[in-house]
Formats: sequence, structure tokens, C-alpha cells
Amino acid sequence: MKINHKQLTFAREYRGYSQSELSSKIRGLSQPNLSKFEKGIGVLSDEVLMNIFQFLDFPISFFEKEFFNKSESAHYRKKAGITKGERVSLENNNRLIGYLVDQMGESLEFPTFQFRLIDLEDGYSPESVAQHTRKLLGLQEHPVKDINTLIEANGIVVVEFDTSISFFDGVSFTTDNGYKVIVVNKNMSNDRKRFTLAHELGHIIMHSSEDFLFAEYRDKENEANCFASEFLMPANVIRNSLRNLKPSYLLDLKRFWLTSMASIIRRAKDIGCISNDKYQYFNVELSRKGYRKEEPLNVYIDYPKLFSDGYKIHKEDLEYTDQELAFAFCLPIDVIKRFFIAPESRIQLRLDTY
Repeated sequence: MKINHKQLTFAREYRGYSQSELSSKIRGLSQPNLSKFEKGIGVLSDEVLMNIFQFLDFPISFFEKEFFNKSESAHYRKKAGITKGERVSLENNNRLIGYLVDQMGESLEFPTFQFRLIDLEDGYSPESVAQHTRKLLGLQEHPVKDINTLIEANGIVVVEFDTSISFFDGVSFTTDNGYKVIVVNKNMSNDRKRFTLAHELGHIIMHSSEDFLFAEYRDKENEANCFASEFLMPANVIRNSLRNLKPSYLLDLKRFWLTSMASIIRRAKDIGCISNDKYQYFNVELSRKGYRKEEPLNVYIDYPKLFSDGYKIHKEDLEYTDQELAFAFCLPIDVIKRFFIAPESRIQLRLDTY
């Protein structure tokens, strides 16, 4: 039996078992032997392997696959708050999402990637890259309203993932087959989702090309934040609104720019509209009113469509049942049911006729 040992590790971790826990469930399997097998230096009998596959409830065909979909720009609000187990779980969920995008891409034509990848080492700043991107999208002086639609129409698949890990904001990566993907925490406030989407878009544009070299002194997270702030609140447009800023103005500014009051205050400081002392004063006021934990007004955001519509097309146009889709994708049925939803479509996908 030709088995990819890395897939076994993936399936074990996805089901939430340590090597010791899995070994205790399988007759004839010891933790040292499992460890050696997962490192690619040991052998397990076909009988033991079949018992593992059955227990983990993954089809044999899954263990013959090989996929990576490594994400290197995971955005955590507080890295210290993420346990190793939570981090592994999130990484494996992201890898599965990338794999599902690749599998659907075998039958569908996702929108072509249109964004220009820009190397900051060529003399650009994150702000100038954001300005260029806004121009590309035809935003002019307007707020970024339908942010998911704009991103997906230009060739990036956005997935809202339902996770209880509150410290996780989002991640972006390139799938094994070359699709750009952004995953965001479905349970965040809309203004947080919007900033995370812009942050991850910055990562893709400035940091995803293998042709770019990155100096050690560069802070890619800060670069992505600077991109996001300029993309959502362009300095040359918002500056006049932030002069003589008062707490009573914040809610209307949030309603217009569709960003959090905290980010508006930070923007005012960063572009020189308020002093450091005034910045501290505003933050004290937010804390006093409890707005640091939850701000008033959940701003508008549109919904991502490509991922769920890909599933919908497989179900309705290609006439797959969930069981047939699981078989075609070499996955257990519970994975199909966990990751897919099918809301109304806004961006039209086409079947691949080749």
C-alpha cells in the first residue's frame, strides 16, 4: 500500500489526536512506531494502516494524496494567546480550504488574478501600493464598500471560516495550484473583517511573490497594516475630516468609512491630524465607554461568494451529491459538510469547458 505519511499526520491532527492517543485506539500500534512512520522512516502493516484509516474516518485515497497549501502570514491579534494545538488546527483547516479550492478549480474557472504584485524593494511604500490598488479598482475618493466583491472579482477567493479561536483574524496564501486565497474569522465584527481583508490583500500584493527578496529589517505585518489603513482610509481624502477631531464625530466617520472608531483615531494620529496626547485621550474615552471591547454600529459588509458558489455549481449544475463530491475529492463527508455553504451568488462562475 503506497501511503503518504504526511497525510496520515494531517488526518490525525485534524481529528484532534496526539500520537499517543491514536496509538491507544489502534490494536498493534505503538506510539514509537507511529512516530517513525510519520517521519517517513518506519513501516506499518496494511492491517494497522486500514484500522487507522477507518478510525480516523478518512478514505484510503486521501492518504495517497499530497498537498501543502502552506500559509506563512497568519494574522493573530495576540500570538501569545494561541496554543500550539489551536495553531495546528487553524493551519490544517486552511490547508483543507486551499485543497478544496484546487479541487473545484479542476472543473470551474475562477476569476483571473488581476492585482499587480509590487516589490517594495523597488522603492515603493505600502501607502503608494495601496493608492495604486485603489486606482486599479476605480475607487477614486470613495470608501471601499463591497470589499469582498472587489477582491473576488479580481481573482482572490475569500472564505469566511467559523472558528471559536477569537485571537485568529485571518490568513492569506497561494494554493498548490496557484490560486490566491484569503481566510477570515467569520465571528469577527464587520469592521474587523474589512481591515483584515485589506491587511491580507496587502500581504498578497506585496509579499506573496517568490521573486521578491525581503530584507531582515522589514516588518511585513506593519507593512500590511499601513497598506490596509491607506487602502480603506486614503490620507489625501480623509485628512480634512480628521482635523479638529472630536469624540462625537467618530460614529459618523465610522458609518461613512466603514472602519472602526479605533482605527479612525489611529489614522488621525498617523497622518498628523492629532497629537500623541490627543490620541491617548481618545483611547481613554473609548475604554471608558466600553468601546475597546465592542464598538457601537456593526458596519456594512458584503459576503464572499466564490467558495460557496463553487460548491453550489457542483451540486446543481454538475449534479454531485455530497457523498459523490466527498468521493471525488478524496475526503470524508463531514469535511464537505463543514466547509461548504451556498448563499445567493453575485459573481458568476463558469464551468471549465476544456
